[in-house]
Amino acid sequence: MSNSHIYILSGLGVDRRVFSKINFEGINIEYLDWMSPLPSESMVSYAQRLSLKITVKNPILIGLSFGGMMAMEIAKIIKVKKIILLASAKCTKEIPVLYRIIGALKLNNIILNNFLKKHTMVMNYFFGITYEEDKLMLKQILRDTDPQFLAWAVDKILNWKNKIISADLIHIHGSKDRIIPINNINTSYVIDHAGHFMTITHAKEVELLLRKLLI
Repeated sequence: MSNSHIYILSGLGVDRRVFSKINFEGINIEYLDWMSPLPSESMVSYAQRLSLKITVKNPILIGLSFGGMMAMEIAKIIKVKKIILLASAKCTKEIPVLYRIIGALKLNNIILNNFLKKHTMVMNYFFGITYEEDKLMLKQILRDTDPQFLAWAVDKILNWKNKIISADLIHIHGSKDRIIPINNINTSYVIDHAGHFMTITHAKEVELLLRKLLI
């Protein structure tokens, strides 16, 4: 059994349900659920508030997608034992250039926020899901997502500035990720044929790898 306390941060527009197919038995985990952002709150300020929920020293952080970026920010505030990123980015240069252009031009305020809240075939394609069960889960999660948080988080992703990369970092990425393409990523481990929803579509492979890294 792992003696380390592990905090898990879910992705943008999703919650802890995206880890529902992973068996964490024997691993001491706790989910860091998203909070409502304050008006005009910076990512640094949000990370500081979120870090107050971490009550143990030297935790391990597991961050999925946007949760990985937030884990990187938290690690600037408190000392962590290890960071594990899933389908995420660890620095600005790993964010696709198109996203950064959209953020600089503030086009997300016009286009993306309404699009991301809707469940469509295009959304299924980008998340890399084909099974009806997985589509239903994504639809339900998007429906339950706070639109205020969604708009805030999209803006923070598109305008994220980070060059600090922890030495104790492991990056796991899917080879078919269409939201954060792997060609931008310096990976530690690759899940073959997995997309951005890999904790659901390739749950067993992700689980086995996490157990190898954590126990």
